[in-house]
Amino acid sequence: MAVPPIQPLHPPLHVVRAPAAAIVVDVLVALLILVTLPLAILAIPNTISVVAALLPPDVSQIAMMRAHGLALPAMLLTVPAAALAVRRFRAAPVLVAGLTVLALADAAGGFAGGPGAVGALRVLHGVGAGLLVPATLVAAMERPSRRVLLPIWAGALAVSLLSAQALALWPLDAVSSWQVTLQPYPLLTGVALALAAVFLVLWMLGDREGAARHERLSPTERTRLVMAAVPSAGIAVLAVGTTFDWPPVTVIAVASVAVIAMLGLSSVATFDGPGGRALAFTNVGVGLVVLPTAAQLTYVELGGLGGPGLSGMWAPFGAAVVVALMGAYGAMRVSEEKAARLTAAGLVTVVVGLCAIRLLVPTLGGSLLVVPFVLLAGGAAVALVSALRLAGQVAALFGLSLLFPAVLAGFLLGTGIQVTRLRAVSLSGDATRQSLVDGFVGALHLWALIGGFVVVLVLLLASFLARRSASASAPMPAAPEAPEEPGAVVVPAPTPSPEDAADQPGSDR
Repeated sequence: MAVPPIQPLHPPLHVVRAPAAAIVVDVLVALLILVTLPLAILAIPNTISVVAALLPPDVSQIAMMRAHGLALPAMLLTVPAAALAVRRFRAAPVLVAGLTVLALADAAGGFAGGPGAVGALRVLHGVGAGLLVPATLVAAMERPSRRVLLPIWAGALAVSLLSAQALALWPLDAVSSWQVTLQPYPLLTGVALALAAVFLVLWMLGDREGAARHERLSPTERTRLVMAAVPSAGIAVLAVGTTFDWPPVTVIAVASVAVIAMLGLSSVATFDGPGGRALAFTNVGVGLVVLPTAAQLTYVELGGLGGPGLSGMWAPFGAAVVVALMGAYGAMRVSEEKAARLTAAGLVTVVVGLCAIRLLVPTLGGSLLVVPFVLLAGGAAVALVSALRLAGQVAALFGLSLLFPAVLAGFLLGTGIQVTRLRAVSLSGDATRQSLVDGFVGALHLWALIGGFVVVLVLLLASFLARRSASASAPMPAAPEAPEEPGAVVVPAPTPSPEDAADQPGSDR
């Protein structure tokens, strides 16, 4: 008598645990993005001048500012290399490497004593941050829940660009040591490193069912990513050179040439999906205006200049966080046919935010700041996620490699305009406190105007090239068939035999 097999009372263990494991990894990636991206962007601001009174009397303040500013050039040089590394080694190892470098730089920050040590540590900050941004992007893109993780990444990046200057200044209130500028949030770095270590362990244990199939870079893709390093290297060298008393007009000219070069490089980003070019232009536009504008706005609204101070800005920043995340998630939910329009709509919203700065800033209370903050962060998040969803991973990394050169170009342009305005005030013979404040405000308003025009130019150029590509790729109309003559006999073509079909080129048999 045959005995039927006994069915188990419970399903196999892997069937129960696999979905739970995938959810755990997705939550872990989301937490890593929310913690790591602000830490990476926080490496950009140069805040040593705020604690200049605490520097040793034998240390040059100019040399310290020059050394402290090395983080951003190091960061934009690292991002293209990190884009190659994350494609070769995957996201988890690169995340751990970047956070380890940041943690080491934070730990050594308390022992820095001069410009040489500060410069070395700030370079480490830039390298660590440059590794983290591409790694978090790829970690979000390779998960099956990318429709949730990509909006989190785009919203976190937009808010980080908006609030980086304020977050960098917050720990410097009533400090007794200037080394705090080198280690503003060491505990947060430790938390992020612990999360990344757990993520690495899960990845090494084989939780790859949620990851997309990993493919090696083709020679063409590798060449395109290396191309992105060219403007990064050029503007990094020029940025360091401008700290040696270059005239403001020269600084503005150099930054303008860098912007033109990045727009030219964006125009050839037509690979890896239909959104490659749009994403490259979006990164240039967002990087050029969001952080450089927010940094100037934050300084103008400090309490010492008559603004509400940092404590009065946190509510607008909080509103910007909510709107950026919700806007990015909503943009991800619409159909792909509307994504290109949302990319343009997001950049237009950024332009409206720049206009709001000219109309509402300065303000004695912090409530009005919610308007430009929400418009800048929400518009940037919507534009980024809408362009990201149309692009492949290589195009996303290529566009990201243009973001930080654009940030540096924006800083150079804004600084050149600001120095020009302040020199005009000092040479006027009426260098009172109020006139200096007016000079800062006037420089901010002028930069907002110029930045708005540049973003509009980016929109027009992207739209023109998109339409030109669409018309060039449109199929040619088929030639009309000749009418059949009355009484003509049509002989059908013979049907090939199975043996003949197997010999045809392209047959799968």
